[in-house]
Amino acid sequence: MATKRTTTTPPTTIAPAPVEPPSCQPCGGSGNVAITVRVGRKRRPVGQQDGLCLNCLGEGTDPGPGPDA
Repeated sequence: MATKRTTTTPPTTIAPAPVEPPSCQPCGGSGNVAITVRVGRKRRPVGQQDGLCLNCLGEGTDPGPGPDA
């Protein structure tokens, strides 16, 4: 009885593309938001300055729901 020849090829697995986390909505992914600067007794606005985004804490990515959600 002759031996049976089989050729086995290793399975080709395609690695999934890395998924980028979505950018933060309030800051648009920059990590900074514009904060209005107010001066004077009547607190009139005079300009804007950059401030840290409190949603993503300056990271720029959407934090998503917490682990308890």
